[in-house]
Order: sequence, then C-alpha cells, then structure tokens
Amino acid sequence: MAAAPRFPLLHWTTITPVLGVVLLALFWGRDLGGVLVAIVAVVLAATVLAAVHHAEVVALRVGEPFGSLVLAVAVTVIEVALIVTLIVSGGPEASSLARDTVFAAVMITTNGIIGIALLLGAIKHNTILFNAEGSGGALATVMTLATLTLVLPTFTTSTPGPEFSGPQLAFAAFASLGLYAMFVFTQTVRHRDFFLPVDEDGVIEADEHADAPSGKAALTSLGLLLVALVAVVGLAKIESPAIEAGVKAAGFPQSFVGVVIALLVLLPETIAAARAALRDRIQTSINLGYGSAIASIGLTIPTIALATIWLDGPLMLGLGSTQMILLLLTVLVSVLTVVPGRATRLQGGVHLVLLAAFLFLAVNP
Repeated sequence: MAAAPRFPLLHWTTITPVLGVVLLALFWGRDLGGVLVAIVAVVLAATVLAAVHHAEVVALRVGEPFGSLVLAVAVTVIEVALIVTLIVSGGPEASSLARDTVFAAVMITTNGIIGIALLLGAIKHNTILFNAEGSGGALATVMTLATLTLVLPTFTTSTPGPEFSGPQLAFAAFASLGLYAMFVFTQTVRHRDFFLPVDEDGVIEADEHADAPSGKAALTSLGLLLVALVAVVGLAKIESPAIEAGVKAAGFPQSFVGVVIALLVLLPETIAAARAALRDRIQTSINLGYGSAIASIGLTIPTIALATIWLDGPLMLGLGSTQMILLLLTVLVSVLTVVPGRATRLQGGVHLVLLAAFLFLAVNP
C-alpha cells in the first residue's frame, strides 16, 4: 500500500499553483508578447498537473464517490466563472459561447474522458467492470439535462432563434439545479454504494489501494487545489486572446473557442480519470466523466440564466442539427456501453471515434 502523501515546501506541486497565481496577478489585463504567452502556457500546463495531484490526495482522504465529486464541482465552478467573464468581455459575438462550451464539455466527458478511461483500462486489465446502476443513473441525468437545456431551445416557438424566453430559461435553470442536487444526494448519501467499484460477482469492493493521507495533508491539498484551479482559469483567460487569434488565423469557426475552453478546463479531470483507469479503478473514471458533465450543465445553466439579468444581447442555447445528431448517437452508444456493467477496448474506441467526429465537425461544420 502506498504511503500517505507529503508536501515539502519546495515540491513542484506546491510551487506551481502559487507561481500560477503570481503570474495571474502580474499579467491580468495586459497584452502579452509571444515569449510571455509561451511562458504562461507552460505554467498553465504545470498547474493543471498539480491540480490533478491534489485532487487525487483529497480523493484518497474522503473516498469514493466524494473524491471525484470534489474535482468535478471545483472545476465546473471555475468553468462557469470563465464563461461569464468571456461573455461579458466578448459582446454580441459571445452570445453562443455558453452553448458551445457546455456542449463541448458534454461531448468531451461522455466520449473523451469515458472513452480514454475504457480504452486504457481494457488495454491494461482486459475486460473492465463497473457499477451499472450508478453509471446508468448518472448517464440518464446527463442526457436529460442536455436535452432540456441544449435541444429544446431549438424547437420552442416563444422567441425566434435557438433561445429560450424568460420563463422558459427560468424553468430550465431550476430544473437543472434540481436534477444536479438530486444526483449529488443520490451519489453521496442515499445510494452511495451505486457509485463504488464492483467485482465480477457484483459485490462492492473497498478502496484500499493506498493509505489515506492525514487530515492536515488533505486540507493542504484542498487549499492548493482551489488555488491551482483559480490559476488555471485565470491563466486560460489571459491566454484567450491568443486562443481566439489562433482560431481565427486557422480559419476555424468562432464556436471552436468554446471547444478549446472546455478542453483546457476538463484537462485535470481527463488526466485523473486516465490514472484511475490504469489503476483498475474504472468506476472512479466513470464517476469523474459523468459527474463532470452533470456539474457542467447543472451549475452553468442556472448561473448563466441569473447572469442574463445583467448581460446584454441574446443567449443562444439551442444546438444545430449536426450537433443534435452527435448527441443522439452519443446517447445510444453510451446506453449500450453502460447497461452491461462491463466493457472492452471496443467500447472505448467507439467513444473516442465519436469525440474525433465532434472535434472534426467543430472545425469543419
């Protein structure tokens, strides 16, 4: 069994989040040259890795499914702040940024995180097992949230265009928040055992792969995790002009900015899920993937709905026909993946092909 983590002051996982915040304070609101943009990008990548490390320490302390919930919620809160910030600074061109980012988050989590975890887990451990009861409930919540908030606005008739009227947006916000609260209660209180690993006979396994860190170490990691996530979103905001310029120079649609934001924000969870899969903790990976998707919609839509009180311009939430087809195919494939409670490399590969199709069509709509 692994030893409990320690945190020497000069360890890179301790230094990097602090350095990220320092750079954030120095460069916020400034136009950066090419060299500084590169430096910020390197620190951003290192801070993401540090966030993953500290999230895993917290997860060891609190156990599953609380560990994956900590990272999912923390990252999503920062994602919401980044979206609102970019909408405020982006003007009318950012009216669809929330939709683009949330849909990208759904596709990255349900096909990217899940696909990578299934493929890596199956390559190393052959057939992989997970709890179909909890995973199925999480998947149902993801798809209900996605349909209510991203599909229905395209078909409602109260307002022109793919957007909700005021009362419709309020309903979607309350429904999203309510579903998210129900999921968290189910995952952490009422049916926590549905989200724990199982063996071949369906018996729940205890998570005894590592010694739990001390309370002091866990609190230190929690604090550094929050600092790292703030640094990640702040540095990503600093990098956003370079990202937007790069997207424009490459001839990609403006909506691809939302995809880049989602990729950056979800990188810590992707790495954490891959590591868990390699340790044969595929249930942790699935909790991270679906939990992140639920948090992304369940927290983002209510916050954006509230922010529309102060924001000018329309809020485009409805998906286009190509996006809806990809979402429908993701639903069908995910159901077939989750229901058996076991998977092989094939399922992982299918999900990754769906992710590749989403990314390709985001560049070439």
